[in-house]
Amino acid sequence: MRDNLIETGQIVNTHGIRGELRLQPWADSPVSLTDIEYFYIDGMPIKVLSAKIHKSFLLLRLEGVDSLEAAIRLKTKVVCVKREDIKLEAGAYFIADLVGITAIDAETGGVLGTVSEVLTLPAGNVYVIKGEREILVPAVSEFIVETNLEEGFVKLRLIEGL
Repeated sequence: MRDNLIETGQIVNTHGIRGELRLQPWADSPVSLTDIEYFYIDGMPIKVLSAKIHKSFLLLRLEGVDSLEAAIRLKTKVVCVKREDIKLEAGAYFIADLVGITAIDAETGGVLGTVSEVLTLPAGNVYVIKGEREILVPAVSEFIVETNLEEGFVKLRLIEGL
């Protein structure tokens, strides 16, 4: 069973002196996080008073966090959201759901290993497959043939040298 709370970023610093926080989002589109009503820190809901994008970060004002001292206490905390509060585009997946699924060679049907992590790089996501050897696969349609979370696999089209 998938967790109801999804890790969506980490508080990396404070912003200003009035308790605003700087969140490093772990999302393809940080814009989707600007409409969230509640974030969860250590499993506890905290009402979002404001959320706006600033450079590659999300600047947050949270209920009860109204001083620099209060904001500092949240530095390095991982922020979660309820799964149902995020609307994914067709063909998009939560990284947490991809980690641990089986990677299969679409041509041979052989098991390549498991998705051990998903690197979120500026050029796009890359699946790290751990098996007999480590394989890095760009998460684009040229390589991803099928993703089936219910069955727990992703079929990959590999090219020579990958």
